[in-house]
Amino acid sequence: MGNRHKFTGKKVTEDLLTDNRYLLLVLMDAERAWSYAMQLKQEANTEPRKRFHLLSRLRKAVKHAEELERLCESNRVDAKTKLEAQAYTAYLSGMLRFEHQEWKAAIEAFNKCKTIYEKLASAFTEEQAVLYNQRVEEISPNIRYCAYNIGDQSAINELMQMRLRSGGTEGLLAEKLEALITQTRAKQAATMSEVEWRGRTVPVKIDKVRIFLLGLADNESAIAQAESEETKERLFESMLSECRDAIQAVREELKPDQKQRDYTLEGESGKVSNLQYLHSYLTYIKLSTAIKRNENMAKGLQKAVLQQQPEDDSKRSPRPQDLIRLYDIILQNLVELLQLPGLEEDRAFQKEIGLKTLVYKAYRCFFIAQSYVLVKKWSEALVLCDRVLKYAHEASSDAGAFKNSLRDLPDVQELITQVRSEKCSLQAAAILDTNDSHQTETSFQVKDNKPLVERFETFCLDPSLVTKQANLVHFPPGFQPIPCKPLFFDLALNHVAFPPLEDKLEQKTKSGLTGYIKGIFGFRS
Repeated sequence: MGNRHKFTGKKVTEDLLTDNRYLLLVLMDAERAWSYAMQLKQEANTEPRKRFHLLSRLRKAVKHAEELERLCESNRVDAKTKLEAQAYTAYLSGMLRFEHQEWKAAIEAFNKCKTIYEKLASAFTEEQAVLYNQRVEEISPNIRYCAYNIGDQSAINELMQMRLRSGGTEGLLAEKLEALITQTRAKQAATMSEVEWRGRTVPVKIDKVRIFLLGLADNESAIAQAESEETKERLFESMLSECRDAIQAVREELKPDQKQRDYTLEGESGKVSNLQYLHSYLTYIKLSTAIKRNENMAKGLQKAVLQQQPEDDSKRSPRPQDLIRLYDIILQNLVELLQLPGLEEDRAFQKEIGLKTLVYKAYRCFFIAQSYVLVKKWSEALVLCDRVLKYAHEASSDAGAFKNSLRDLPDVQELITQVRSEKCSLQAAAILDTNDSHQTETSFQVKDNKPLVERFETFCLDPSLVTKQANLVHFPPGFQPIPCKPLFFDLALNHVAFPPLEDKLEQKTKSGLTGYIKGIFGFRS
């Protein structure tokens, strides 16, 4: 590639194909251009100018892929590599045509790529065929999307099914498919004018709300048909996001007309306005969807909690406390449903929500009892099991005419059977635990910290006695009182009166001039 001062690019030619790594050089050039194009595609959502750079990088990737295919035509390359190079070039070419919206050229390239991968899958072992079949599944949605844009109206249904099976589309097709679904619903929304809920018909004039309500049934069926839990969770989140947008659109319409929201209609006492009732309906959909999502999550956690699984140190195993939190959120959503405007006089709705509350309270109590079982609080767990049976019996006895609306709820009869068996297990565990604790206190006082010298009279299986740190005696020994050396104290001194000694003391001489004169003349006294 030149010397230390100047770079001289060396082109990979057919004569250099003495090592398969020369082909990897050209392949990495194509992969680098393609990966940069995918990065630019994400950035182009907020910066449209980067779309031009995206197309440039895709063209560069196709150019490198064509060079790779030309090199693979050499006799030194085996047939499998030749076919893979042709499929790779066809795939990148189809992606470039896809971005240019040249649907016919794109579908031809994708079909060529799909055909090659299918042939390769049938020619090799099952392990290698898995990779080729995976590539076929990734290409199929792009082919159906191109077919739809060419004029095949049946392709939209197949695209929806592929979207459910694969758990969500990726790459260039993801945003285009979502936009296509929204466009299709927008065309149908032009004919929708009203919606009926709980015996009342409400006109729908907001386009965003129309689009959401039209796709409601499709979203619910898609969630029901989803195979994996990840797909279900993604569809739940998408549906909740659309519902929140529709509710926000209704709120913006409610703001200018405060009287219509705060006061009842004239001549119709007890009824709220149509717009407020539509807001209640959308809120009901949002809360109901949130309840279904949390219930779906709870079902997955229940299997892991109730089935004893070996503990994995790398991943925290689910606990009953996680389920309790989910059921708390569900009960809070049910309380919010009872407070929706316009449904205060709907006795059937109030009764239905009350029954649902009893069912979820029963399940919440059951998992609170399970959390007490983990810490061996048997009496608390038994009391909570009785509370579970109380809630469950109330819900089953009052169901009656609401069996259809409660059909999607967890099975109460199954819970009753499970709690009854759990009570028997708890009672047995409590008795055994009591016997074990009594036996431990009397015969096997392992936790006694007394040294051996102080418990010769009691038999005890203490494994620490055969270790290097056996607890035999107190060491270091404690202090003990001993007789001290006698001391004598002079207590009489405090009561002795000493005689006066003033006459024994020398008197002070007078100072000053008079004393000096007397001293001169010898008149000192």
